[in-house]
Amino acid sequence: MMQTDIEAPGPAGPLRGTLLSPAAHDVPVVLIVPGSGPTDRDGNGPNGLRASTYRLIADGLQSRGIASVRIDKRGMFGSASAIPDANDVTIEDYATDVHAWVTSIRRRTGASCVWVLGHSEGGLVALVAAQHTADICGLILVSTAGRPLGKVLREQLQSNPANAPILGNAISVLESLDAGHAVDAAKIDPALIPLFGPQVQRFLMSELTLDPATLLAGYTKPVLIVQGLRDLQVSPQDAQLLKQANPRAKLKLVANANHVLKTIRTQDRSENLAAYSNPDLPLAEHIVDVISTFVQNSTAGQL
Repeated sequence: MMQTDIEAPGPAGPLRGTLLSPAAHDVPVVLIVPGSGPTDRDGNGPNGLRASTYRLIADGLQSRGIASVRIDKRGMFGSASAIPDANDVTIEDYATDVHAWVTSIRRRTGASCVWVLGHSEGGLVALVAAQHTADICGLILVSTAGRPLGKVLREQLQSNPANAPILGNAISVLESLDAGHAVDAAKIDPALIPLFGPQVQRFLMSELTLDPATLLAGYTKPVLIVQGLRDLQVSPQDAQLLKQANPRAKLKLVANANHVLKTIRTQDRSENLAAYSNPDLPLAEHIVDVISTFVQNSTAGQL
């Protein structure tokens, strides 16, 4: 087993990540693209996210003979010097970075192509990258929305009764951004600034224009869709929409997995959310097996 630092070129400075590979040579390589917000290469963040999901996936893949690269996003953590302002990004920027990573990984490992695993928002980044990066072997979309962000956000805002006082404001801000119009901070309820503040509007507007199902529809390489049935953020319906868009894709629903792929056996919302900050809780059963089997079978099919 070998764990080592790896770099790819970013706009102003390097993008940095961790390469974990088994002792064997000539093995498949999976690039793990993180979800939304300040989420680091291990799947953790300063906002209480301590699930270590990406590190656990990497460890699991390595034990099954598959290498992985997990990364810090441009402007954050080890990739802090890549851009001056971590918020000043678009989904397309992140997709450009995936392309840079794929090129660097192939140069470093000799792999003919790289599998791209996108978690949550990272799945959308992977879908955009796959439109114009030829040397991606295929996609693994984990906890990935199947609808445009505007629909998902409306649903999330409306499903929480505590949002009632700010719901009207939230929907009107969302409609403006959906139409490509920035909204002045003075017109946004203070409670909504973390979600819709001026500093993240450019990014949100780039994401609101994209429909994951449309992006997946014409994709001809192997695709695996993995969705936990205890996910509070993305629904099995999203996974079904992705599968309908690309019927050849493999769909795996995991009974007791939540959004960060930890085992949750009850409907208890507080227990589900507590798992987001528990690095010691193992990944849900079957998650790593499903991913590694797909990669190994698809790789064998491509030889």
